[in-house]
Amino acid sequence: MKKTLVIGASLNPSRYSFMAINRLIAKGQPVVAVGLREGVVAGVAITKEKEQFKGIHTVTLYLNSKRQVDYYEYILSLKPNRVIFNPGTENPEFYKILRENKIDYEAACTLVLLSTGQY
Repeated sequence: MKKTLVIGASLNPSRYSFMAINRLIAKGQPVVAVGLREGVVAGVAITKEKEQFKGIHTVTLYLNSKRQVDYYEYILSLKPNRVIFNPGTENPEFYKILRENKIDYEAACTLVLLSTGQY
């Protein structure tokens, strides 16, 4: 099990973060989520606060690179094993920071990783 934090979680069913939460839950992965609006998706409460979740294995990002800056310190504080930069979230500046903090990262699509068994 890879406890996953979805950052940029949305209540909108057409958003990829919404789909990712549903797919992660369907695959039996524990999920927590942070977004702009509070709500519940697939039984997962979305919080607006940067909570200090314990045991985060993977952070999957659904925020563009400019909006990620406000989350750098937060993500580093969680000490995840890896960060996934979904399409449109690529961020070489943050890659460097993650490398310096010995946190793995990949530019990939969470939905594709899940569907191909590579998650």
